Amino acid sequence: MSMKWNNDTELFKLAKEKLFVALVGDILDKMGYHHQFLSPQLKPIRNDMVIIGRAMPVLEADFYGDHPGHSEITQQPFGRMFEALDDLKENEVYICSGSSHRYALWGGLMSTRALQCGAAGAVVHGFHRDTNEIERLNFPVASFGSYAQDQGVRGKVIDWRVPIEVDGVSVKNGDIIFGDRDGVLVIPQEAATEAFQGAFEKAEGENEVLQALEKGMTTVEAFQKFGIM
Repeated sequence: MSMKWNNDTELFKLAKEKLFVALVGDILDKMGYHHQFLSPQLKPIRNDMVIIGRAMPVLEADFYGDHPGHSEITQQPFGRMFEALDDLKENEVYICSGSSHRYALWGGLMSTRALQCGAAGAVVHGFHRDTNEIERLNFPVASFGSYAQDQGVRGKVIDWRVPIEVDGVSVKNGDIIFGDRDGVLVIPQEAATEAFQGAFEKAEGENEVLQALEKGMTTVEAFQKFGIM
């Protein structure tokens, strides 16, 4: 099966219809990208949520209290968070890392603004809050879980659209983030076309394997015939 897409909107729609995250991860393995999944504890907050879009990496850091310091960032509540949030574009995913896990990194009002920007979701290496509001908005968010404590006097955004590292995985501006109930995957921008094309082909092959197994073929025979399992 050769899938064609002309832009990100078409690709992401096809991926939601025909793929799941594990398939793309399998293809990345074959391509030599062996460490692209984030922590297994980092998942969408609701099982039916799917996150797919271009990464907008955001760098967080811990701050203690609300005391003015020597840097411009220290003087601002939440650091550069509002500017980063307002810079979200259509089909982008707000993905942040760098802080401890003492406070929530995402919430309901942030989700409302992200929706207005056309964003595709948020992935935070930490906790979210305002779960009821996020679920009411149906805005896809992946985190370690919910925790009500605010970041206001505890953390700040230092910068955005800069490379970050999440669970040892490099995340650059424009990479693709794909997450479902089984995990969150980072697809390097330069590998995306090959990875998704391979995943669409693997999806068709797995359907053939499924039909063969349902008709009684053994796994040994199926793998010898299809090379997929």
